[in-house]
Amino acid sequence: MCSADREAGTSLQQVKRLAASCIDAARHRLCALSRDIWSCPELAYEEKKSHDILVRFFSEEKGWSIEPHYKLDTAFRATWGPTGGGGEDGESCLNIGFLCEYDALPEIGHACGHNLIAEVGAAAAIGLKGVLESKGDPSVRVKDTAIGIEQNGEQPAAWAVFWISVVVATYSVTVKFYGKPSHAAAYPWQGVNALDAAVLAYNNLSLLRQQLKPDWRLHGIIKHGGVKPNIIPAYSEMVFYLRTPKRWDLPVLREKAERCFRSAACATGCQVELQYAAHEYHNVLPIKTLHRLYEENGKLLGIEFTTDEEVLTTSSGSTDFGNVSQVVPGIHPYFYIGSEALNHTEEYTAAAGSEKAQFYTLRTAKALLMTALDLIFSPELLKQVKEDFALAKRSEERQLRRREQGRESNSVHCSGASQ
Repeated sequence: MCSADREAGTSLQQVKRLAASCIDAARHRLCALSRDIWSCPELAYEEKKSHDILVRFFSEEKGWSIEPHYKLDTAFRATWGPTGGGGEDGESCLNIGFLCEYDALPEIGHACGHNLIAEVGAAAAIGLKGVLESKGDPSVRVKDTAIGIEQNGEQPAAWAVFWISVVVATYSVTVKFYGKPSHAAAYPWQGVNALDAAVLAYNNLSLLRQQLKPDWRLHGIIKHGGVKPNIIPAYSEMVFYLRTPKRWDLPVLREKAERCFRSAACATGCQVELQYAAHEYHNVLPIKTLHRLYEENGKLLGIEFTTDEEVLTTSSGSTDFGNVSQVVPGIHPYFYIGSEALNHTEEYTAAAGSEKAQFYTLRTAKALLMTALDLIFSPELLKQVKEDFALAKRSEERQLRRREQGRESNSVHCSGASQ
């Protein structure tokens, strides 16, 4: 390594230490931010108090341009850096964004630790702003946002992982069966039982699982099944999630599931209505350079990443960050919060609100921030990230075309076979 390279490396390490100190200096405010969000759990699209807490947090920090209710009533965007299309002298501006997520689960609150995700995003954003202000860099714009452009995302967990290979694509569907009420004892034959349709559909789906690929998932609940035992249920409602590792397989699973729903309606004489969520969640595109940088920075901070193959290769949940990753390069690591509790449990809710989680949360923010600094101060790394992204996009598009062609061939074959 030449002396210039050594000096550049030393300089970057100094900048990273400065970045970490910026986060440490704000740790009490960041902890209070997380705790305030944890104390008022709100469901998705209903996070009015959490929205206001985050808007107030950035409003109290100098230099941020705040856009409350950004695109959605409970979303916001906080931006620092040059306005318009670029930096000084017309140079292009690099946008670095950090995702804040702050919705909770019904009844059990922040059992996914989204209060910590919001804290990580806020911490990384103000840390990067502090560094760039001290360096006088006019060519980087920092965004902390609930939607829009994100460079980094993160997810609390019982272990630390810089990349899980299967963060799956998903559809959410609400299924409504409409029947006809009747007295269940006096003249049940006059009724059309919507609960029977839901039960039959549930069993159809359970039997379908044997014919699904091992990493495909479908799971759900019967949300409404009637009002009284002596009334034939005239209405029933189910909610199901359909998941596949790659988004091009979702239409295949959707078609199979719809046959289960519609055949149940046909068998019971009910009408059926399928309501899909407005947006499907896509799988996360892998950006290998970002994964490597985050792992290197995490290890410097003392993060111990799991090597458990079951964790690394087993299907995980789904995230709208997958959609973001299809538009801009991003990373979605999982981080340990000091507890062995599994998420979506009351024990995890308690852990997410604990003082112990703060050390791990701020350490994750530092790792994300240091990864962003690698891209800002190394044009070659930034170029490699862009190339990784372009390669991943081309691969995804080829697979999509291949699957679409396969479905068309199957459609023609089935049509011919039925004649």
